[in-house]
Amino acid sequence: QLQLAESGGDLVQPGGSLRLSCAPSGSTFEYYAVAWFRQAPGKEREGISCISISDRSAFYTDSLKGRFTISRDNAKNRVYLQMDNLIPEDTGVYYCAAVPEFSGRLCEEKPTASEYMFWGQGTQVTVSS
Repeated sequence: QLQLAESGGDLVQPGGSLRLSCAPSGSTFEYYAVAWFRQAPGKEREGISCISISDRSAFYTDSLKGRFTISRDNAKNRVYLQMDNLIPEDTGVYYCAAVPEFSGRLCEEKPTASEYMFWGQGTQVTVSS
């Protein structure tokens, strides 16, 4: 059973940066697609980014393009979400999620919650002056 733990959330001023980390226990991330979901206050959880096995595909919602970067480090068994030029609308709880993958094409499209089997508990990101 894969267990996920997010870290790196914090309070940051607009224009600032954070790097979220997702770490698994119980397995290596190498054969999993990993996604980041965000739940803003009063809104539903939304898939915002994902990365497929061997980095074959990656997805970002339009509002993130040019500001966020998803990456994986198989040596450290981590997936990261580098968030730059943060805006107040980025505030929310960020969850990482994972699912075994074989094709490398899962992240050609927006991630949906029903596709992912394993979830972390979330980390809070607050962007405010």
